[in-house]
Amino acid sequence: MSGNEQWNVMIVDDHDMVRAGLRTYLMLEPKFNVVAEAGDGEDALKMLREGVPAGQPHVILMDLMMPRMDGVEATRAIMQEFPELKIVMLTSFLEDEKVVAAVEAGAVSYVLKTVSAEELIYALQGAVKGMPVMTSDVSQALTRGLRQRSAQGADEGLTEREKEVLLLIAEGRSNKEIADELHISIKTVKTHVSNLLMKCELEDRTQLAVYAHRKGWVKTG
Repeated sequence: MSGNEQWNVMIVDDHDMVRAGLRTYLMLEPKFNVVAEAGDGEDALKMLREGVPAGQPHVILMDLMMPRMDGVEATRAIMQEFPELKIVMLTSFLEDEKVVAAVEAGAVSYVLKTVSAEELIYALQGAVKGMPVMTSDVSQALTRGLRQRSAQGADEGLTEREKEVLLLIAEGRSNKEIADELHISIKTVKTHVSNLLMKCELEDRTQLAVYAHRKGWVKTG
């Protein structure tokens, strides 16, 4: 890539003033050229499919919360059809699960709207090179979110009914109490308990209860 080459940018945000502000920021940086703007993910995807007259973008600044198609949905859809594009999620929200969802959808970076113009440019420059740029608080949120996702994902082998039985075991319920609560026979409860012990590779009900608490599945208070 030559030193004089420009990178085309698409801005996707449902607020006109935000798009105007971002456009103003980027006009000050000669390496970036705003070629398109969209008010939501659906419009952005339509523009990309039809072809942007000013030139297809290299990188997209994507808002997270938008009507019709939000940033995560749009990122996932765009990456499926245009995998060569780079997407930077720009948002006011720093929630662990949202950061994980954005990265899993294909966003290169996740940037808060409180960043300076210089930091935004740095994130965009990193994105076009495929290099993630995240502040420490975003990185921490991503780590927390992935850790939580990993803990929750460990129950994928359990059926919904088995999960219900496990939570009742964690509350100290007997087989009869579980049967009454779920309107099933005691024999069925015993079958579920056996399956839980096998799937979780544990030996008794006490270990099942501890397992559920450690995973954070049991609500307290």
